[in-house]
Amino acid sequence: MAQTSRKQKIAPVVSAVQQGDNIAHALAGAGGGLLSMTLTYPLITLSTRAQVESKRAHSSTYDAVRRIVQREGITGLYSGLDSALFGISVTNFVYYYWYEWTRSFFERAAIRSARASKKLTTLESMIAGAIAGSATVLITNPIWVINTRMTARQSGPDNNSSEDLLPSNKSSSHPGSKKPSTLNTLTSLIRNEGLGSLFAGVLPALVLVVNPILQYTIFEQLKNALERKRRVTPRDAFFLGAVGKLLATTITYPYITIKSRMHVASNQDGPQDSMMQGIRRVVREEGWSALYKGIGPKVTQSVLTAAFLFAFKDALYAASVQLRKRIPAKVAKA
Repeated sequence: MAQTSRKQKIAPVVSAVQQGDNIAHALAGAGGGLLSMTLTYPLITLSTRAQVESKRAHSSTYDAVRRIVQREGITGLYSGLDSALFGISVTNFVYYYWYEWTRSFFERAAIRSARASKKLTTLESMIAGAIAGSATVLITNPIWVINTRMTARQSGPDNNSSEDLLPSNKSSSHPGSKKPSTLNTLTSLIRNEGLGSLFAGVLPALVLVVNPILQYTIFEQLKNALERKRRVTPRDAFFLGAVGKLLATTITYPYITIKSRMHVASNQDGPQDSMMQGIRRVVREEGWSALYKGIGPKVTQSVLTAAFLFAFKDALYAASVQLRKRIPAKVAKA
């Protein structure tokens, strides 16, 4: 009887500790995302513009950098950074919270079933990634629609070549035009195209849930294998995260291209293509290679971002653990 009463007292404490751990992981992921996004954002600008430009506007990465700097200055490489930082912090917080919640659920199930190891299996890692990724897409898609519009918008004095302008941005891309803020972009979208435009590209985004599933599954399994030999350091996490993201982004890149094009497509231009119609149109009009436009800077950015993210996240999480250890565990003593 006394033992049952003790278990009833301990259960809420364990639950509270687990909840705090989930939030710590979420905050560490958000912080890591902010730092890694800031370091690699110019590569996002290059890849996004390459994804949505027409076939005639194709140029090398070097030419793209030179043209952006000439037209918009160095700040042009950081177009939409404010919305991206907000987006990545929300995205990573939501993703890591749900991923850690799902992982703790599987770990408790493993303990109850007396499984030899409570480490996640490959299937469990994939399920955790699918749940976390789907929740993240549905919550944050409007943020990334706004960010893509701001990142892809091109303005400046050199607008003689109209083929490199986005269809939805031609009217605003004249000499001396001022770049709208995140709030102005949001209100303009809602006013001109309706609330539904904020969820453009949500289907390929849901398909792209497989990207972090692949990334984190590869990362978790490599990390588990390394932990059997020694403790995983932030440096190890950096390289393991890079390998996971490299493989995941290379596999899923065509859907990233289609998602970006759907984000910038204006409802005012007529009915929009579905995901499969968009893929067929790109292949028919521009060839298969168009699905991989901008893959160089994107893979570089994704790998560096993931590597920095895992390294920063592990360091931030470790710091939060040390901080919590200093706080007296009064509840445990009760």
